Amino acid sequence: MALDIDKHLGVLPAALEVRGRRTELLATNLANADTPQYKARDLDFREALAAATGPGTQGRRLALDTTQPRHLGGASSAHAADAALKYRVPLAPALDGNTVDAQLEQAEFAENAVRYQATLTFLSSRFRSLMTAITGQ
Repeated sequence: MALDIDKHLGVLPAALEVRGRRTELLATNLANADTPQYKARDLDFREALAAATGPGTQGRRLALDTTQPRHLGGASSAHAADAALKYRVPLAPALDGNTVDAQLEQAEFAENAVRYQATLTFLSSRFRSLMTAITGQ
């Protein structure tokens, strides 16, 4: 009997990739908190996960974000994860045009880190159950 590991792991690997992408975006926002005219970006997790696990994407990883078509990966920056990218609406925009709210970004970063760790825990549990099934212990 063949084991389909992708079916057993479910949506967790894709969720981990989307959480990692969101971590990068939030870190970029925090790094540019003092950059004039910088627009804070975030992604809609549900939308990005749906794009990553939608029909015809089973087993396919999110494409690399490239700036030129000749970069490795060959995809343009208009891939599935970019569809979920949004600009954050500032509560109190700065006079220099920057829309990063450092406290909000830090809170979102911390929440995303907790959810990333939870996804890792669930994924680890799935692997443990596979190892138990394989070894019979």
